[in-house]
Amino acid sequence: MHCHLDLYPDPRDQVANIARQKSYVLSVTTTPRAWRGTTELAAGHPRIKTALGLHPQLAKDRKSELSLFDKLLPEARYVGEVGLDGGPECRTFWHDQAEVFDHILASCVKAGGRILTLHSRAAAKDVLDALEKHPGYGVAVLHWFSGTQRELARASEMGCWFSVGSAMLRSQKGRTLAARMPSHRVLTETDGPFGMVAGKPLQPGECADAIKVLADLWDTDEAAARDKVASSFRELVSL
Repeated sequence: MHCHLDLYPDPRDQVANIARQKSYVLSVTTTPRAWRGTTELAAGHPRIKTALGLHPQLAKDRKSELSLFDKLLPEARYVGEVGLDGGPECRTFWHDQAEVFDHILASCVKAGGRILTLHSRAAAKDVLDALEKHPGYGVAVLHWFSGTQRELARASEMGCWFSVGSAMLRSQKGRTLAARMPSHRVLTETDGPFGMVAGKPLQPGECADAIKVLADLWDTDEAAARDKVASSFRELVSL
């Protein structure tokens, strides 16, 4: 549900690998300007979808691209990576982040709703507050959620979905949060090439280890866990 296909050293090689593996991949972008080229990477590969994004860490420098975001939005079914980042290095331009995220959510409402993959590092409460202010935005998928258990409960009650990867699930906190997520709204991701295991970037469809952990958390076998995630994925894309 979430990788940065255009930021791998050889994106076209990654596309060929995805095609061979018959994986389904949501490729996110960090700026509206990157969307067209990243979409063209996946041309002829219907299992690869491209999300239109403006990453919160780039909000200050790229908010001038919001007009381009609005222009491209009718062509995009998925939106991401978008959201808020409360890390210390990003707090200095919090106002820009909030302005960009508010605009994106309002645009999604006007467009009839979208499936969004959301960044919420150290900002889960603020992301959820923003979602509540924009009913009709669509469906929220919280990527690599790292908030508190109370924030997780709130997000679950709001109907949010979650995407988890093996990098997230290596930590005890990540596994504890994943165990408390509504299992019928949990999907797999990699966040590659930023998501890494043993110092190596995860490949776009490299989710086998995540499935193993989810199977353990759900007290089932790997085949059943894969089927559950696949069923949830089909439900999401039907919304």
